[in-house]
Amino acid sequence: MKRHLIFSAVALLAGQPLLADVVSAATDTPSPKTETASAIKSVHSITIRNVVIGDGAPKIAVPTTGSTAAQVLDQARQVGSNKDADIIEYRIDYLDFAYDANEVAKLGKQVAEAVHGKPVILTFRTGAEGGPKPIKDEDYGNLYSALIEAGFADLLDVEMFRDEKVVKRLVDEAHKAGVKVIMSNHDFHKTPPTEEMVSRLRRQQELGADVLKIAVMPRDPGDVLKLEDATWQMRSRYTDRPLMTMSMASPGVISRLSGELFGQSITVGKIGQASAPGQVDVKELRAVLDTIHESVQGN
Repeated sequence: MKRHLIFSAVALLAGQPLLADVVSAATDTPSPKTETASAIKSVHSITIRNVVIGDGAPKIAVPTTGSTAAQVLDQARQVGSNKDADIIEYRIDYLDFAYDANEVAKLGKQVAEAVHGKPVILTFRTGAEGGPKPIKDEDYGNLYSALIEAGFADLLDVEMFRDEKVVKRLVDEAHKAGVKVIMSNHDFHKTPPTEEMVSRLRRQQELGADVLKIAVMPRDPGDVLKLEDATWQMRSRYTDRPLMTMSMASPGVISRLSGELFGQSITVGKIGQASAPGQVDVKELRAVLDTIHESVQGN
């Protein structure tokens, strides 16, 4: 029954001719110039190990949620052996020893081995953006610098609203080390206006991000449409970089499923415990993503 409802929702959304037309009826924001599917900017794809981000259906990232090394390694092995999971997100902010760079790096190398060649995203989600632990911007930068040097991460999640000097330094250090940057912003309280979300994503691009990310909390389906509209505007008008956009909780689940229609390149699923509200089990998620991809390809 659950899968039937998901497929029905996706089919309904996919049946809309243009998202901008839907949003203009749901918000007070004037609809931007109509874009057709052929106007979508081709994505500058990123190949990491054997995963191509920005080509085909959105890739599925699965976060770790363990607080101990044993728990994280167990989750990493599950991600490594699960055919539906493409990427692991090593969420170090959940760890009991999150501030200990040496221990985090030691475990990070083990995580990279346990996932059998799947890309590793390194993430410290700060308390300011919904994470379980606070950290000062200077300490955030120093911790990340040490972990970049450790050499186990393929992508680094950098929050755009940390101190700008720290952000720019981390982007530079990551790129020199061959690590791609996912620049992110999370709002667990509301969905900003569409133009504000577009502005934040464009700023991430200006700061040198390789992947642009925003996650917001909807109050109702209209907010979800704002997020999808912001995604479509970015893809069709402003960027060729991979996008990772999502509307959280139950109302936002459709944004995790329908991303290929609007230009999303990475989505987040779960194996067991979720790291954020609204995440879908990777098996269910893969089934929907594949169905949409086949439809988009005209099969």
